[in-house]
Amino acid sequence: MKSRTNILANIDWIIIILYLLLVFLGWINIYSVEYNEETAGSFSFASRHGRQLLWIIFAMIIAGIVVIIDSKFYMYLAWPLYIFMLFLLISVLLIGKEIHGSRSWFVLGGFQFQPSEFAKFITALVLAKYLSSPNMSLKSFKSIIQSVALIFIPAIFILLQPDTGSSLVYASLFIVLYREGLPGIYVLIGFSLMILFILTLVFNKFVVVAGITGIAFLLYFFLEPRKKLFLNGFIIFTLIAGGLAILGLILPGGLSNSVILILSLVISGIIYSALAYIHKLKHIVAIFLFVAGSIIFVFSVDYVFNNILGDHQQKRINVVLGIESDPLGSGYNVNQSKIAIGSGGMWGKGFLRGTQTKFNFVPEQSTDFIFCTVGEEWGFAGSLVLISLFLLLLFRVLFIAERQKNKFNRVYAYSVFSILFFHFVINIGMTIGLVPVIGIPLPFISYGGSSLWAFTILIFILVKIDASRTESL
Repeated sequence: MKSRTNILANIDWIIIILYLLLVFLGWINIYSVEYNEETAGSFSFASRHGRQLLWIIFAMIIAGIVVIIDSKFYMYLAWPLYIFMLFLLISVLLIGKEIHGSRSWFVLGGFQFQPSEFAKFITALVLAKYLSSPNMSLKSFKSIIQSVALIFIPAIFILLQPDTGSSLVYASLFIVLYREGLPGIYVLIGFSLMILFILTLVFNKFVVVAGITGIAFLLYFFLEPRKKLFLNGFIIFTLIAGGLAILGLILPGGLSNSVILILSLVISGIIYSALAYIHKLKHIVAIFLFVAGSIIFVFSVDYVFNNILGDHQQKRINVVLGIESDPLGSGYNVNQSKIAIGSGGMWGKGFLRGTQTKFNFVPEQSTDFIFCTVGEEWGFAGSLVLISLFLLLLFRVLFIAERQKNKFNRVYAYSVFSILFFHFVINIGMTIGLVPVIGIPLPFISYGGSSLWAFTILIFILVKIDASRTESL
């Protein structure tokens, strides 16, 4: 084994400086949110900025401990930590305290602990451990299923709390899978499902299914050189659809357009399967599966949206998609946030001078909507500085990921990038009304001990394994 390297000499100080700058900016903005002239000369750990400062001090201690621990610890204990994490996620559902409608917290005296925040870096570790296993390849369907299971098992428990925002973060880890060899077709399918999800919410189901049918016929037309076979399929579908339409006129209750369309697809698909078998049309099977899977997804989206998502979540999505307007209800936070950011102009109103901040027009201003404080007090210029710091951090993480000499380190580094990228884009996106409000913090900036400590551990494990990259594993 090679001699141990000087960890301090190999530490990436750029990423640490960026981390410290973001934490400092977070604290001064939390201080600004609470500031008032009557208590300007006092300081108390009972205040949010006081508690955040205390958590920052502990975060520095945690960072030091993470860097001191041998880097092999994180690889060898990935599975035990993952199992312990699942135990905590199950336990919080049973004995956790409900806060803001979510049973996500353990409360011990005055201390609150949110296990879902720490689950992110532990999932990143176990994913790195699994993907770096000998003879593991994401070209294998079994490996893909197992990797997806590792990602979504904790996400499902978090969704049950319910904490939709934190559970959606895990979808970002598909970036890692793609980097490690996940076939592009799966990424295309995932992107298509996202588009189909939005279309299903915006348009009537009949319109969406009709669009899917049209795409299927276009695919078949271009893939099938024997146009006579395509014409046969189109005629079969048309005759069945016409017959069902006539039947709908005869039946007392009638048949809806969606039912006629779906039945036409199913019946004609079964009939045409015989022709496909005779003429060995392999692509027709893929197209039929595409249509069937898409229709099932459309109706599952409708069910999930109406029966699983809460009323406030449905309204937030509808507001973002322009389906409904609710400036005094579910759209209030975003509306006030945009007013605050817009009022900052180019240079902002100045530190401690934000009127939207001072008069509490924006709820959750020190947590999920902390970015609107930046926009109001520091303006476009200050917002650009903060965004630039995050982008520099993300690019530095990518740089570190690509210089790793072993797969475990690289996979973990890409997991760090994916998690930070998701939080960064979604949090800022929801404060300016580009994405639904799902309640996730802006890393290192938003108020919260569990969030700060979890992101600190996430970053400093990367710092540690990067500093030890020249050692033999």
